[in-house]
Amino acid sequence: MPGFRSLADLGSADLAGKRVLVREDLNVPLADGKPTDDTRIRAALPTIRHLVAGGARVVVAAHLGRPKGRDPKLTLAPVATHLEGLLGQPVRLAPGVVGPEVEAAVAAMKDGEVLLLENVRFHPEEEANEPGFVAQLAQLGDLYVNDAFGTAHRAHGSTAGVAEHLPAYAGFLMARELEVLGGLLEAPGRPFWAIIGGSKVSSKIGVLEHLLGKVDGMVIGGAMAFTFWKAMGKPTGKSLVEDDQIPVALRVLEAAKASGTTLLLPTDTLVGTDPKGAVTGTHTDTDMPADAIGLDVGPASVAAIRQALTGAQTILWNGPLGVFENPAFAEGTLAVAAMLAERTAAGARTVVGGGDSVAALEQSGLADKVTHVSTGGGASLEFLEGQVLPGVAALEKAALASTRA
Repeated sequence: MPGFRSLADLGSADLAGKRVLVREDLNVPLADGKPTDDTRIRAALPTIRHLVAGGARVVVAAHLGRPKGRDPKLTLAPVATHLEGLLGQPVRLAPGVVGPEVEAAVAAMKDGEVLLLENVRFHPEEEANEPGFVAQLAQLGDLYVNDAFGTAHRAHGSTAGVAEHLPAYAGFLMARELEVLGGLLEAPGRPFWAIIGGSKVSSKIGVLEHLLGKVDGMVIGGAMAFTFWKAMGKPTGKSLVEDDQIPVALRVLEAAKASGTTLLLPTDTLVGTDPKGAVTGTHTDTDMPADAIGLDVGPASVAAIRQALTGAQTILWNGPLGVFENPAFAEGTLAVAAMLAERTAAGARTVVGGGDSVAALEQSGLADKVTHVSTGGGASLEFLEGQVLPGVAALEKAALASTRA
């Protein structure tokens, strides 16, 4: 496991009266000035509550969207209001991110208070990890806590740069994500199955190839399965196919064979003429009509997945198996959610990562019936690809530096 210090290493005596700059991932969808999905805000609560209970002065840094400079539509004001309701105490929104006004607001804080900085991405220096901006940001804290696993794959000022200026720790969410995802790859219970879905092979190449040989079996679903069908000479109709990824699909098929990994591809699909329309039929990988679009795995494929997962002790799910946003093509994806809940109840470790997978799990009402739901999105994907996450590397570097001091 990565060598970093966590918030669990700090007691109340270490926190009381300290200004703690904590990076959270509060990038949530908004509508009519309110969060429509507060999963990420709720995930930040344990760390913030721990800091408050310890008497820290909690300065929260976060981003919203991808603004080009200061954009009133992407202010964190609605997030501050929502966080205030969840915490049950006032959460003030700072007038900016750095500068005299913000420094004055931090200086006026009392123990146990929470201040949310404005959207850090209002400053282009944030994404550039510009040293002057980072130094100003670091002046707002005595300690730094990175709890934003969802942005750990970004080498930004608030996610990596600040760790070079302040004693740095992982928050509870960050530590949990790394523990669970790291444990999947290091010591999984066997059999270990991965379910990889989504629309494009190109976005999942790293995960597919990194997991081969580590898992006992892999289910491939979603539109990406049709690139594999075409690579195998099967008809795909008008389904989404990445022709330039056919060599990759062939490589994955060969690698699975060489590593002894069972590869399970759909053998049938629910089809339609429009992803927003109705089901017009069910076809197999041998009789797909030329004018049909495959939009969900079919019943035979669902049954095969269920059989494959029987007895599985570890299951990783990343990516939906169909256009689940349309109820007509959600059955396969929702069936997988139910299978994971069943395996969890039987004692298996089940982990769901990736924004669409998490959204589908929430839609199924079974989010609390699996072992772990990753808030990471792109970060969890890159971690599972075996990539180094800059935010995590910064915590490890800070921990190493502290042992040498």
